[in-house]
Amino acid sequence: MIKKNSFRLIHISTDEVFGSLGENEFFNEDSPYNPRSPYSASKAASDHFMKAWTNTFELPTIICNCSNNFGPWQFPEKLIPNIILKAMKNEKIPIYGNGLNIRDWLFIEDHINALVLIASKGKIGESYCIGGNNERTNIEITQYICSVLDILKPKVSKYSELIHFVQDRPGHDKRYAVSYKNIKTKLGWEPKYKFEDAIFETIEWYLKNISWCEKILKKSGYSGQRLGNSI
Repeated sequence: MIKKNSFRLIHISTDEVFGSLGENEFFNEDSPYNPRSPYSASKAASDHFMKAWTNTFELPTIICNCSNNFGPWQFPEKLIPNIILKAMKNEKIPIYGNGLNIRDWLFIEDHINALVLIASKGKIGESYCIGGNNERTNIEITQYICSVLDILKPKVSKYSELIHFVQDRPGHDKRYAVSYKNIKTKLGWEPKYKFEDAIFETIEWYLKNISWCEKILKKSGYSGQRLGNSI
């Protein structure tokens, strides 16, 4: 029991465990689980393991279901760095389907601040939804990044001309949006970073750290393709 009182296991999960949303709904701590892909099913299973260990063995766990993270140091396969790096190489920027799938974006600094607060003040056995209040379609994100690159790294043609629509990903959920009402009410957290400022900072970071991206790509063997269209 002494050991159990000396730590907390913070399990960082995802909003994908709840499935896909309609136009005006928001995920929250009471949303039913409805994973629709092997990835989200594995994350949902890990959430249930956390709850089971807490219930059975009193393991001090707390679950966090967050929206899409973005910011510096993110692996280049993810949407935002992928767009930036493709644009810098003057390669086609692949967008799944029609680009209208919606995600709620959470800047990494906001997420870290939430996790620190949860680790220090969160209630054992609870779940906390961490949303960024930044819903954007994939095509909106892509076009915005291209417009910023037009300013920071101008060239003869517009970067948006590189946008290329590809076959949609199987099981691609239409919309995710996360309510942070509970964590704001109980712990006083809410996102602080304005999306436009955070994405601009992120783009600048990748432009200044192209060598890091190339190094990690070489080390991982990843060649820049979007993943998830095949098995």
